[in-house]
Amino acid sequence: MENIILKVRNLNVELAGEKIIENLNFEVKKKETLVILGPNGAGKTVLFRTLLGFLPFKGEIQWQPELKISYVPTGLASTKEIPLTIKEFFDLKEVTQKEAIKVLETVGMTSSNILEKRVAFLSSGQFQRLLVAWGLTGNPQVLLFDEPTAGIDIKGQESIYLLLNKLRDKRKLTILLITHDLSIVYKLADYVICLNKKALCQGPVLEVLTPQHLSQLYGGEIKFYQHKH
Repeated sequence: MENIILKVRNLNVELAGEKIIENLNFEVKKKETLVILGPNGAGKTVLFRTLLGFLPFKGEIQWQPELKISYVPTGLASTKEIPLTIKEFFDLKEVTQKEAIKVLETVGMTSSNILEKRVAFLSSGQFQRLLVAWGLTGNPQVLLFDEPTAGIDIKGQESIYLLLNKLRDKRKLTILLITHDLSIVYKLADYVICLNKKALCQGPVLEVLTPQHLSQLYGGEIKFYQHKH
């Protein structure tokens, strides 16, 4: 089917003799948002790195031919580690000044001297928006986000997720998203995989995110939020 842009069959990943992902099967449709949930060490980031071709695996990963795919990693613990202006940051990716300004405007960073601002002086929320803009350069059709709101306060988290939803609709994007933020999943996800090395549950969000499944995934009692669209 042309609507299926990614097929994963019997995916197994083993690193240093340890099984990280076991017998994973799923498909992703065009313009769908797939959310990967799971505790730390569950194999979520390894899954993304495998899908991008960075790690060896057994099984089948079949992307639709000629897709443009972009990856936005977890935000750095501190932007103080980056001694660059925003312009210099985009220069690393050989992005023109015109395109940099355009994608920055897309994520709401619109000040007149935005390119001259130093990355080290951005707030965590601004830096995450910068990473989203970085991911949008080159007009990708698929975006992979690994915990895009790590280290951001609740208000900032909702702002980033609303931005992703808006970008998905406007740009007809397919999004694969790793997150721990259960409270926002209902607003974004079309399909969910509960991953802890194996897929403990997967399917449409309203069917999968039950208290029972989440307790099985994370263990013990957890707070359960169901947000209405």
